[in-house]
Amino acid sequence: GINIEYIIQPSPDGLAQAFILGEEFIGDEECAMVLGDNIFYGAGLDEKLENARYDAENGNATIFGYQVKDPERFGIMEFDNNNKVIGVEEKPEQPKSDYAITGLYFYPKGVSKKAKLVKPSKRGELEITTVNEEYMKRGQLKVEKLGRGMTWFDTGTHDALIETASFVQTIQKRQGLQICCPEEIAFDKGWITSDELSE
Repeated sequence: GINIEYIIQPSPDGLAQAFILGEEFIGDEECAMVLGDNIFYGAGLDEKLENARYDAENGNATIFGYQVKDPERFGIMEFDNNNKVIGVEEKPEQPKSDYAITGLYFYPKGVSKKAKLVKPSKRGELEITTVNEEYMKRGQLKVEKLGRGMTWFDTGTHDALIETASFVQTIQKRQGLQICCPEEIAFDKGWITSDELSE
Protein backbone atom coordinates (compact mmCIF):
# COMPACT_ATOMS: atom_id res chain seq x y z
CA GLY A 1 0.00 0.00 0.00
CA ILE A 2 3.01 2.32 -0.08
CA ASN A 3 3.49 4.66 -3.01
CA ILE A 4 7.08 5.90 -3.24
CA GLU A 5 8.32 8.76 -5.39
CA TYR A 6 11.87 10.02 -5.32
CA ILE A 7 14.39 12.42 -6.79
CA ILE A 8 18.12 11.78 -7.11
CA GLN A 9 20.66 14.12 -5.53
CA PRO A 10 23.09 14.66 -8.43
CA SER A 11 26.16 15.16 -6.22
CA PRO A 12 26.89 15.04 -2.46
CA ASP A 13 26.19 18.72 -1.77
CA GLY A 14 24.87 18.33 1.77
CA LEU A 15 21.82 17.12 3.65
CA ALA A 16 20.02 20.47 3.54
CA GLN A 17 19.89 20.16 -0.25
CA ALA A 18 17.28 17.42 0.21
CA PHE A 19 14.71 20.07 1.13
CA ILE A 20 15.51 22.09 -1.98
CA LEU A 21 15.41 19.10 -4.34
CA GLY A 22 12.33 17.73 -2.60
CA GLU A 23 10.41 21.00 -2.35
CA GLU A 24 7.64 19.90 -4.72
CA PHE A 25 7.23 16.64 -2.76
CA ILE A 26 7.08 18.45 0.58
CA GLY A 27 4.80 21.26 -0.60
CA ASP A 28 3.38 23.28 2.26
CA GLU A 29 3.52 20.46 4.80
CA GLU A 30 5.61 19.30 7.73
CA CYS A 31 8.18 16.66 6.89
CA ALA A 32 10.67 14.24 8.33
CA MET A 33 14.09 13.25 7.04
CA VAL A 34 15.94 10.08 7.98
CA LEU A 35 19.35 9.20 6.62
CA GLY A 36 19.40 5.90 4.78
CA ASP A 37 22.36 4.54 6.73
CA ASN A 38 20.79 5.21 10.16
CA ILE A 39 18.91 2.52 12.08
CA PHE A 40 16.91 3.15 15.25
CA TYR A 41 15.60 0.46 17.59
CA GLY A 42 13.95 0.41 20.98
CA ALA A 43 10.75 0.49 22.99
CA GLY A 44 9.02 3.85 22.94
CA LEU A 45 10.47 4.97 19.60
CA ASP A 46 7.01 5.35 18.05
CA GLU A 47 5.97 7.66 20.91
CA LYS A 48 9.04 9.85 20.36
CA LEU A 49 8.23 10.03 16.64
CA GLU A 50 4.65 11.04 17.43
CA ASN A 51 5.91 13.77 19.77
CA ALA A 52 8.17 15.10 17.03
CA ARG A 53 5.34 15.04 14.49
CA TYR A 54 3.10 16.93 16.90
CA ASP A 55 5.86 19.51 17.48
CA ALA A 56 6.32 19.95 13.71
CA GLU A 57 2.60 20.59 13.32
CA ASN A 58 3.02 23.33 15.93
CA GLY A 59 5.92 25.05 14.13
CA ASN A 60 8.91 23.38 15.81
CA ALA A 61 11.78 21.31 14.46
CA THR A 62 12.98 18.25 16.39
CA ILE A 63 16.39 16.60 16.44
CA PHE A 64 17.17 13.33 18.18
CA GLY A 65 20.11 13.06 20.58
CA TYR A 66 22.07 9.93 21.43
CA GLN A 67 24.86 9.75 24.01
CA VAL A 68 28.18 8.68 22.48
CA LYS A 69 31.72 8.12 23.77
CA ASP A 70 33.38 9.90 20.81
CA PRO A 71 31.34 13.09 20.30
CA GLU A 72 34.03 14.76 18.20
CA ARG A 73 33.01 12.44 15.32
CA PHE A 74 29.45 13.75 15.17
CA GLY A 75 27.28 16.81 15.01
CA ILE A 76 26.73 17.62 18.69
CA MET A 77 23.89 19.31 20.56
CA GLU A 78 24.15 21.35 23.72
CA PHE A 79 21.03 21.85 25.79
CA ASP A 80 19.96 23.33 29.09
CA ASN A 81 18.23 21.63 32.06
CA ASN A 82 14.85 22.02 30.35
CA ASN A 83 16.02 20.12 27.23
CA LYS A 84 16.07 23.38 25.29
CA VAL A 85 18.77 23.29 22.61
CA ILE A 86 21.25 26.12 23.13
CA GLY A 87 23.93 25.00 20.67
CA VAL A 88 24.56 22.73 17.69
CA GLU A 89 28.00 22.15 16.26
CA GLU A 90 29.36 19.93 13.49
CA LYS A 91 32.23 17.62 14.58
CA PRO A 92 33.70 19.95 17.23
CA GLU A 93 37.27 19.57 18.48
CA GLN A 94 36.09 20.42 22.02
CA PRO A 95 32.52 19.03 22.30
CA LYS A 96 30.22 20.80 24.77
CA SER A 97 28.23 17.62 25.35
CA ASP A 98 28.39 13.94 24.51
CA TYR A 99 25.00 13.91 22.75
CA ALA A 100 25.29 13.30 19.02
CA ILE A 101 22.65 14.54 16.62
CA THR A 102 21.35 11.42 14.87
CA GLY A 103 20.24 11.22 11.25
CA LEU A 104 16.56 11.74 12.03
CA TYR A 105 14.92 15.15 11.80
CA PHE A 106 11.37 16.54 11.88
CA TYR A 107 10.62 19.98 10.44
CA PRO A 108 7.58 22.27 10.27
CA LYS A 109 6.14 23.86 7.15
CA GLY A 110 8.59 26.09 5.29
CA VAL A 111 11.81 24.10 5.75
CA SER A 112 12.54 24.26 2.00
CA LYS A 113 12.55 28.07 2.14
CA LYS A 114 15.02 27.96 5.04
CA ALA A 115 17.25 25.49 3.18
CA LYS A 116 17.44 27.83 0.18
CA LEU A 117 19.04 30.47 2.42
CA VAL A 118 21.87 28.17 3.53
CA LYS A 119 25.29 29.06 2.14
CA PRO A 120 27.80 26.26 1.39
CA SER A 121 30.18 25.48 4.26
CA LYS A 122 33.97 25.18 4.03
CA ARG A 123 33.34 21.59 2.94
CA GLY A 124 31.24 22.97 0.06
CA GLU A 125 28.05 21.45 1.46
CA LEU A 126 24.66 22.80 2.49
CA GLU A 127 24.85 21.71 6.13
CA ILE A 128 21.81 20.45 8.03
CA THR A 129 23.44 21.99 11.13
CA THR A 130 22.85 25.44 9.61
CA VAL A 131 19.14 24.67 9.17
CA ASN A 132 18.96 23.48 12.78
CA GLU A 133 20.73 26.64 13.98
CA GLU A 134 18.07 28.78 12.29
CA TYR A 135 15.31 27.00 14.20
CA MET A 136 17.36 27.19 17.40
CA LYS A 137 17.82 30.98 17.06
CA ARG A 138 14.04 31.34 16.83
CA GLY A 139 13.43 29.10 19.85
CA GLN A 140 11.84 26.47 17.60
CA LEU A 141 14.29 23.58 17.96
CA LYS A 142 13.37 20.71 20.26
CA VAL A 143 15.32 17.63 21.25
CA GLU A 144 14.18 14.09 21.88
CA LYS A 145 16.83 12.17 23.80
CA LEU A 146 17.18 8.51 22.95
CA GLY A 147 18.00 6.92 26.30
CA ARG A 148 19.61 3.67 27.41
CA GLY A 149 16.74 1.53 26.13
CA MET A 150 17.24 2.81 22.60
CA THR A 151 19.85 1.87 20.05
CA TRP A 152 21.08 4.04 17.19
CA PHE A 153 23.36 2.79 14.47
CA ASP A 154 25.07 4.93 11.86
CA THR A 155 26.02 2.24 9.36
CA GLY A 156 28.18 4.48 7.18
CA THR A 157 31.23 2.18 7.39
CA HIS A 158 31.66 -1.51 6.61
CA ASP A 159 32.42 -2.32 10.26
CA ALA A 160 29.34 -0.44 11.48
CA LEU A 161 27.16 -2.22 8.91
CA ILE A 162 28.42 -5.63 10.08
CA GLU A 163 27.87 -4.70 13.75
CA THR A 164 24.33 -3.57 12.97
CA ALA A 165 23.50 -6.68 10.96
CA SER A 166 24.75 -8.83 13.83
CA PHE A 167 22.57 -6.90 16.31
CA VAL A 168 19.47 -7.27 14.13
CA GLN A 169 20.17 -10.97 13.60
CA THR A 170 20.57 -11.56 17.35
CA ILE A 171 17.31 -9.79 18.26
CA GLN A 172 15.31 -11.50 15.52
CA LYS A 173 16.66 -14.99 16.33
CA ARG A 174 16.07 -14.65 20.08
CA GLN A 175 12.61 -13.08 19.86
CA GLY A 176 11.37 -14.70 16.67
CA LEU A 177 10.12 -11.27 15.58
CA GLN A 178 11.21 -9.11 12.71
CA ILE A 179 12.68 -5.68 13.34
CA CYS A 180 10.80 -3.06 11.32
CA CYS A 181 8.36 -5.20 9.38
CA PRO A 182 6.36 -2.62 7.35
CA GLU A 183 3.40 -4.99 6.91
CA GLU A 184 3.15 -5.65 10.65
CA ILE A 185 3.41 -1.94 11.48
CA ALA A 186 0.75 -1.04 8.88
CA PHE A 187 -1.59 -3.74 10.22
CA ASP A 188 -1.07 -2.72 13.86
CA LYS A 189 -1.81 0.92 12.95
CA GLY A 190 -4.99 -0.06 11.09
CA TRP A 191 -3.66 1.14 7.73
CA ILE A 192 -4.23 -2.23 6.04
CA THR A 193 -6.77 -5.03 6.56
CA SER A 194 -6.00 -8.65 7.46
CA ASP A 195 -6.66 -9.60 3.82
CA GLU A 196 -4.14 -7.01 2.65
CA LEU A 197 -1.69 -8.30 5.27
CA SER A 198 -2.06 -11.86 3.93
CA GLU A 199 -1.58 -10.63 0.38
